[in-house]
Order: sequence, then structure tokens, then C-alpha cells
Amino acid sequence: MQSAALTRRSFLRGRLGKQSLAQRPPWSLAEADFVECCTRCDACIEVCPTGILVRADGGYPAVDFSRGECTFCGGCVSACSSAALVRLPDPAPAWSIRAFIADSCLAMNGVECRVCGEACPTGAIRFRPRLGGVAQPILALESCNGCGACFAPCPVRAIAVKAVETETAVKENT
Repeated sequence: MQSAALTRRSFLRGRLGKQSLAQRPPWSLAEADFVECCTRCDACIEVCPTGILVRADGGYPAVDFSRGECTFCGGCVSACSSAALVRLPDPAPAWSIRAFIADSCLAMNGVECRVCGEACPTGAIRFRPRLGGVAQPILALESCNGCGACFAPCPVRAIAVKAVETETAVKENT
């Protein structure tokens, strides 16, 4: 996600630091094109079966992984009459976001926890046993689809679901 410049709205709301742009629904156009096309009709929000789409700043839809995960059902795309969401032919990914595990992870700090691995539907988070210690999480970014299933269950919010900028960034985090 990119940082947005300080706007008058941000200034008046007391958001003086750089703000991250909201994570848009799957199959969204590039941010500038999305904002231009989206009519803010809420159709995608209303049809989302997991309820993760919410109204963000400016009334545009955004994903809130604290509410659940994306099942990639495509309902949001079907409901979008303005073509701000366009499903690409398979095997194109829905978006370029992936999960990342921070150093605040309980397992990385010696506390047994495997909640994220149990929640991951693709098996992208596994735990490597350690002799005399707690099993450590291993994230296979190539298996992660960015669904966010691991985010909400994490008791310490050590999971971040964010954009992968380049192929190099993916390889550096594996």
C-alpha cells in the first residue's frame, strides 16, 4: 500500500502522519482508476458473504480483515456495475497482498501458539519444530493468497496483510 499525501481532510481529522491507503476489494483497478470508476454505491459491501468489506474514507469500499477473511467468491465483482472491480481470467491473482509475520509473534518469543497456521486455508503458514524450544512459523509467500484468514485470530496482531511491491520483495521475505 502506498502512503497518501497530507490532505485537508486528514489535517482536520488530526491525522498528521502519513496514512496508508485502504486495501481495496479483490480485483480492484489501480487506486487512481478505482477512485475514478467507483460510484460508492455499496453494492459490493452488501453482497460480501463474510462481511469484510466496509465503507472507508470518502465512502469507498475497503477490506477489514479484523472482521474475517476473503473467500474470493467474486460476489463483489458481480455486484459492481461501475467496473471498478474487474475479475481477471484465472490464474491471475485477485490482488498482490500477502501475509507477513512480525517479530511480536508469540511463537517467535517463546510462547506456544499456532493459531495463524490453523486458520490458513492454503497451508502457507507452517511451524518448524525446534529442539528444546517452541515451533517457529514459516510463511511460504508463494502459497499465500492474501485472504486474511490468519489476521483476525492472531492474539497479538503480529500478522500484517499488505501489498507485495515487487517480485524481489517476495523473495526477500521467504
